[in-house]
Amino acid sequence: MKVKNLKWLGFVLAVLAAGTAWAGAPDSWITTKAKIALLTADGVSVTAVNVDTVNGNVTLHGKVKSAGEKERAEAAVRGIDGVKSVKNLLQVVPDAFKESVKANDEVIKEKVEASLKGDKSLEDVKVASVNKGVVLLSGKTTTLGQKLQAIETAWKVPGVQRVASEIETGEK
Repeated sequence: MKVKNLKWLGFVLAVLAAGTAWAGAPDSWITTKAKIALLTADGVSVTAVNVDTVNGNVTLHGKVKSAGEKERAEAAVRGIDGVKSVKNLLQVVPDAFKESVKANDEVIKEKVEASLKGDKSLEDVKVASVNKGVVLLSGKTTTLGQKLQAIETAWKVPGVQRVASEIETGEK
């Protein structure tokens, strides 16, 4: 009887140790998935996005142009596996999105492609199309972090209105 109890105790301790080692990973995974969701969500134009996750509780920071966008951003993050709650601190700032010069789609495509070429880890990411400032990225990345990097790189290009992604990753 004691041998069985010791085996069971060893199993429980191994599970607890594995859980402790994994404890930090879900928050970083949730943060990355939330950023991707915000940056690629239809009808959401978040700038200077900041996502903080602690024990599955997400806090959103940044600017949006309407109350509707603020709600859509929160809904996009709430739908992510592992999210327990969302504290939405996004600011509604309509004038933050006024463009002084509208860039044409071909110029935007060239600039996004040049930006992506500047990062060797994104060499398999391509600009599939640009339509009215909406950039569609395709290709492959090894990690979810690289996918986020590609999306953020595209967002930084002046004239980009939205980024959509068909990028495949080696991670889930």
